[in-house]
Amino acid sequence: MADPILIGKSSAIEVTFLPQMGNRHGLITGATGTGKTVSLQALAQHFVDLGVPVFMADVKGDLTGISQAGGGNEKVIARLKDLGLPEPDYQGAPTTLWDVFGEKGHPVRATISDMGPLLLSRMLDLNDTQTGVLNMVFRIADDNGLLLLDLKDLRAMLTYVGENAKTFTTTYGNVSAASIGAVQRGLLAIEEQGAGQFFGEPMLNIADMMQTVDGKGVVNILAADKLMNSPRVYGAFLLWMLSELFETLPEVGDVDQPKFAFFFDEAHLLFNDAPKVLLEKIEQVVRLIRSKGVGVYFVTQNPIDIPDTVLGQLGNRIQHALRAFTPRDQKAVQVAATTMRENPDLDITTAITELGVGEALVSTLDEKGRPNITQRVFMLPPPSHLGPATDAERAALIKNSIVAGVYEATVDPESAYEKLQARTQAAQVEEAEAKKADEGGGLFDSIGGLFGGSKKSSRSDSVVEAMAKSAMRSVGSNLGREIVRGVLGSLFGSSTKRR
Repeated sequence: MADPILIGKSSAIEVTFLPQMGNRHGLITGATGTGKTVSLQALAQHFVDLGVPVFMADVKGDLTGISQAGGGNEKVIARLKDLGLPEPDYQGAPTTLWDVFGEKGHPVRATISDMGPLLLSRMLDLNDTQTGVLNMVFRIADDNGLLLLDLKDLRAMLTYVGENAKTFTTTYGNVSAASIGAVQRGLLAIEEQGAGQFFGEPMLNIADMMQTVDGKGVVNILAADKLMNSPRVYGAFLLWMLSELFETLPEVGDVDQPKFAFFFDEAHLLFNDAPKVLLEKIEQVVRLIRSKGVGVYFVTQNPIDIPDTVLGQLGNRIQHALRAFTPRDQKAVQVAATTMRENPDLDITTAITELGVGEALVSTLDEKGRPNITQRVFMLPPPSHLGPATDAERAALIKNSIVAGVYEATVDPESAYEKLQARTQAAQVEEAEAKKADEGGGLFDSIGGLFGGSKKSSRSDSVVEAMAKSAMRSVGSNLGREIVRGVLGSLFGSSTKRR
């Protein structure tokens, strides 16, 4: 079992973090400029040194410095001297850079099918009725073995279901044309924001983020400064990643240290205006993923940004300063104080507003999983560089990455768009042949018509009807069904992982 890790110190007090409690989750809070990022980076590097892979979303663009050795920072040197600590062995951490847009790191993608209707509805800001229709579209695609890999697949599927709404009503329920249109408009909006690059193949293999190098865990940094312009896309993407971890990793129970540490920066974006069903799913994942050996750490300004059902599961707490300039701020400070374990020798409410930069109120879990008494300490800085890596350092990281060349080129296999296009073309050919046969029937066909006979025709259905019947014939068939969504993927938490 790993030794306790010193994370904070004052003149008379030392606060340690127990690695075996690392999968009991945590919370890092505080106003802008109070030291949250440094605490996040330091804690992440502690995990790295234990051999634990880490994921972090780089919202402000200054976390890539963890890849480079620190040193020469006068503020860090002064802080260590005040605490009576020697300078550390400055070193960086093995790092892999990711970027949804493929600009500042390796591209990272998911398929539409794997994302599922629940998270996609959140991304598109759909109401309950529109979400229900989207879920119906996914179910029809599943039942017909139609893979939804990218936006053009989903757009083709929406058009197809909308044009054949009456055919699907009996089996799936009413399909609202207005709702279909709302989803289409939502897709157009996120595509204009650049999110279309996120959907497709090759899809991220979560195992590529769970790497070690020379016994150290690899830090996976997602460039999120541009992604933050689309906060719903940002939130849905991180939740999808968390659900992938949940679905992929086996149960391990209590462990000596986490198998993976996941940091959610700007965590309030995950919960703002989130529907109840999604909040329940998030609560479920946070509660259960602990047994998979994953530690989840939320980083935000105030504990009130996190729903109570989730907040109650975050055992390790680091609270930096909050400012109480308005009555609303004062109330937020009081609420934050109540989330920390009381210390009879410390007025937590007052201390929260008095903390200096880099100073924090800290309560970690003891060996039995109980919160320790809250202590006021200075957080120890990491041995890596504070601030962003240079462009040259970033380029070298991408070039020498363990996943270099794996995700750069997109692939476009046969999926819903191609199959529906093929059906349309086949139906058009069939209709053209039928029309030609009708026109060439001759005198005997005409006479037959005069005596009540039907006109010779190889086709009595319209193109749309033929396509719909072809689809309905495959309802219930398991042939070609390779689609499945995990606990955050579907409203019903059901079925498929594409293999």
